[in-house]
Amino acid sequence: MVALRAESTPRPNKAGPGLRTFFRIADAWQLTPAEQMIVLGQPPRSTFYKWRDRPDEASLSRDTFERLSYIFGIYRGLQILLPSEQAADSWVKKPNAAQPFNGRSALDVMLGGNVADLHLVRRYIDAQRG
Repeated sequence: MVALRAESTPRPNKAGPGLRTFFRIADAWQLTPAEQMIVLGQPPRSTFYKWRDRPDEASLSRDTFERLSYIFGIYRGLQILLPSEQAADSWVKKPNAAQPFNGRSALDVMLGGNVADLHLVRRYIDAQRG
């Protein structure tokens, strides 16, 4: 039996494009660095700033890639659902009476720090899209 080694299969580094996209979304949503770190899974502060300053050199965990995927889906869903880019970008900070928010904003939910919090927001947006 031949053992497969992950190192033998070159994979393009998708960290750079993913992080650049995340930081553009974070700017559009006006997230503070502290909020960005929570959404990204609370990497060490020095790691976060390296990711921001040199995204192409980053190595991301599966958890971080999953978080990025949810953020991208939330962003895209809002761009489809809402009538303007400004409305879509500001939605994440507005209080929302709908389940699962219960008067909190989507950002408040996402700042719970768990991947499941991002999933919850993404699932809500996907449901609104039909």
